[in-house]
Amino acid sequence: MAARHHSRTPQHPLRPFLLPLLVGALAVSGLVVANAAAASHCHGSDTPLRIAVTPAMLAPVHAIADAFNHDAADNDGQCATVDVTAEPAAQVVQDLPVNPVDPPALWIPDSALWVPTAQQLEGRVTGPTPRLAEHPSIASSPLVIAASPQQAGKLTSWQQLVTGNAMIADPLSNTEGIATLALAQRLSPAPTAAPPPELIAVLLKLRNATVDSTAAAFHAQQQHSDAVFTTTEQSVVAHNANGGAKAVAVYPTEGSVLFDYPVVRVTTSTEPAGTDAAATAFEAELHSARSMGILSAAGFRDPRAVASSSWGGKDGVRSQTPKLIPAPTADQVATVMRAWSVVHLDGRTLAVIDTSGSMKDPMPDGQSRIQVARDGALAGLSLMPDSTSVGLWTFSLTTSELVPLGPLGGLDNRVPQRLALQQAGATLPGRVGGSTALYDTALAGYEALKDGFDPTKVNAEVLITDGRNERAGGLDLNGLLARLRAEADPSRPIEIIGIGLGPDADMGVLNQIAAVTGGKAYQALDGAAFRAVFFDALSRRPCTSSVC
Repeated sequence: MAARHHSRTPQHPLRPFLLPLLVGALAVSGLVVANAAAASHCHGSDTPLRIAVTPAMLAPVHAIADAFNHDAADNDGQCATVDVTAEPAAQVVQDLPVNPVDPPALWIPDSALWVPTAQQLEGRVTGPTPRLAEHPSIASSPLVIAASPQQAGKLTSWQQLVTGNAMIADPLSNTEGIATLALAQRLSPAPTAAPPPELIAVLLKLRNATVDSTAAAFHAQQQHSDAVFTTTEQSVVAHNANGGAKAVAVYPTEGSVLFDYPVVRVTTSTEPAGTDAAATAFEAELHSARSMGILSAAGFRDPRAVASSSWGGKDGVRSQTPKLIPAPTADQVATVMRAWSVVHLDGRTLAVIDTSGSMKDPMPDGQSRIQVARDGALAGLSLMPDSTSVGLWTFSLTTSELVPLGPLGGLDNRVPQRLALQQAGATLPGRVGGSTALYDTALAGYEALKDGFDPTKVNAEVLITDGRNERAGGLDLNGLLARLRAEADPSRPIEIIGIGLGPDADMGVLNQIAAVTGGKAYQALDGAAFRAVFFDALSRRPCTSSVC
């Protein structure tokens, strides 16, 4: 049997997919040399068998394939040609639905979390897609905090992670980053879909400390001994085996999430004859005692989280099984990744708030509608980075620009933009009165964003209203929709996000306005719901620009 190993050049993966969930990637390169002696024992035609593995699995699976090939196991008169490719799970997830021609027959991601993610994506694609079947894990490794020996003694919990010089592997590309954000969400649970202040503070801190990969984090730690970051225990073992400054694995008292490395069978209707038998044979080899030894020597625990005596207890790595906590659910990941997208993605957002007379009416919690809109919108500012541009308009029968669009880290008439928005927000209750010119205002806001379109940002109008259009003589709905269609430019996308506040909002109209611009409409019937949908609106903004 001949074995080959290589890497694929990564695309820019999950950014187009997440917002609910994930994306980006690196690959590792190398070559497994075919075993000529093994090939001589084979007869008949070759069965190609492509295996995609998470990069950390590259070396051990390479060794397992070599041993498998050396045995020259004959598969019904055919010789399997094992081709091992190192690909991050995020890359495989993106490729599987759109590239069913040459998918891997077996896929070993670092976490079973990726399997339903891939299946969700495939469900959105028309036409034939590969079928995925998750099989038992071949190894495991807990998530730990990697620290220098000087820093390790100061850390005991996940809560301490961001009090120092913390880094995170980009969650859009790395399972370590996703798991870290999910832990942050678990430690700061939210009663609604809106993130609590504690989680926001963590995300804002980590936003400015994102690195491409855990390899980059190890390199940074070599330069700055006070740097700490999350990674797998196996990566600490592998790093320490390479020499240089040692890293210590810190096992937080709350417990660790276990990366489980399942084997996933990927089946297509066009795979070569003999593929299933060859895949079954190689999967059996992956679970053999010989393979368990190879994986253990590479720093992986067995599927039950039992460590090898050859490396356990050395260089700051424990031999005993750490306390384990459940892996994050898909819903937990989706919630925290939406929050991450808000704090991490640059935007250009115009908030347009209704100040017609009905905005004085109370919500169920006793606050007036305008107070709910003010407080929710201002709370949203805390999620946004300084590079995000935000402006504030109000409207009743006429439209008023209270704060022009500008970066939150900039100045408006010598006043910091954030402070200018807060000061203008405080005046909103005193501006309530009059009727609602919804259609004219929606178009004016759209055109303002169009005039100053920024291709490096997500350009969006957030239109907040509690009622329906009441202006006679202005645009009607058909006229507004026609204008928006005529002015739309796919190369310069601008979306309108509508939020209907209270039971009287015309959601049918808001849905039509949002849909024609590629946006979305929401309804909030109380203050808590408004904060949740405002957060969701910011995080789920459709993104068709090159920066997403």
